[in-house]
Amino acid sequence: MPETNTYDAVIIGAGVIGCAIALDLTRRGFKTLNVDRGPAPGHGSTSWSAAIIRPYYSTIDGTALAYEAHFAWQNWLDYLGHRPESALHYHEIGCLVLEAADNRQLSGTRSVLREVGVPFTDVAPNELPEWLPGADLRQFSPARRIDDPQFGETAGEAITGAIFCPTGGYVSDPQLATAQIAHAVEQAGGHFRFHDTVLAIHQSAGKITGLTTDKSGLIHAPVVINAAGPASRWVNGLVPEAHQPEHISTRPLRQEVATIPMPQTPQGPALRFVMTDADAGIYMRPEQSGTLLIGSLEPACDVLEYLDSEDYETSLTDQWTNQVWRAALRFPHLGIPNTAQGFAALYDVSEDWIPIYDRSDVDGYFTAIGTSGNQFKNAPLVGQLMGHLIESVLNGADHDGAPLQFRLPVSGRDVGLAAFSRRRPINRASSFSVLG
Repeated sequence: MPETNTYDAVIIGAGVIGCAIALDLTRRGFKTLNVDRGPAPGHGSTSWSAAIIRPYYSTIDGTALAYEAHFAWQNWLDYLGHRPESALHYHEIGCLVLEAADNRQLSGTRSVLREVGVPFTDVAPNELPEWLPGADLRQFSPARRIDDPQFGETAGEAITGAIFCPTGGYVSDPQLATAQIAHAVEQAGGHFRFHDTVLAIHQSAGKITGLTTDKSGLIHAPVVINAAGPASRWVNGLVPEAHQPEHISTRPLRQEVATIPMPQTPQGPALRFVMTDADAGIYMRPEQSGTLLIGSLEPACDVLEYLDSEDYETSLTDQWTNQVWRAALRFPHLGIPNTAQGFAALYDVSEDWIPIYDRSDVDGYFTAIGTSGNQFKNAPLVGQLMGHLIESVLNGADHDGAPLQFRLPVSGRDVGLAAFSRRRPINRASSFSVLG
């Protein structure tokens, strides 16, 4: 068999998650190969990420992982292990989270942040005008669509407060970040094949033996990792014995993100940090180009567009209009363009919006799926988490019977990997939204 077609582990997908897994495995001594249908690292759903870095999640384990990942972005060159030619900018501008009925005035969020040790500052209602100059700080919840006769109505009560998390912001170029991780993989001895599609995954006696791709043919490997993003459901279908019907699964969800000119005030840009506005059902962040990104928090009024395939409408729809008009409730001086700008993309979403980082019922087949929408920020830590999981299981650990712990390298906190198990019950503590 050709040496070039024999590997210790093959990762299906070369998005930010797949590349981060490859980097950790190569550093552990694995001979790795990433196979991707796209032309280069990060050209799939990763390229459409809003690339927000934030520490707040609904669960303790999710929050601990996100807070730890912040340090990798903060010390990017240390994580990569080399200095790339192009600089990657992590804009550490912090995150403002408004209190709302939908987040129970952040009572649970504050509790989780304190438990994990995430620094944050309480912002009183009378302080909010300084944080959001020119904003309308009245409550508009519940979020409504613009065809609702009550859209924009308010009883006049003010937003009751907010928290500000300084350890957050955004990455300027998610595709560049992924390319730099991929370069680090290659420097460590890993390999990539692009424009190549997986056709079959092979097993014998309940163990993975390799896979066949369109261009490369048969590839021998005892380990295959599904990090295929929105295609993960289809990839899992190539190993039907790997996941039982009662296990958590994923499917593609179509999402839209609007980009509009940043509204200006006498004090400067209307928004200087990432903002989560559950009262209006949206999140927003500035972009270095002088624009404002607006995404949905999946409020009850919006119908979620789950798909049975990866074919989707790429044109922007009235969902764009609804998100922008909800932003205009908060920023009345926001100018609404005549032409919709932004993008539509697919997220790979599980039933509870919490990812699946796990082994499977077939030895050697692992999954890092359900990650779209809120796991870009966690990629450096997910790579290490998956490397620890894979190496431990290969060395005989009974992860299903005695779930592994993952020690976070900076905080020293242990994260229980049962939180990301395919066998977990649906986590009712989740926000069931992009917030995770």
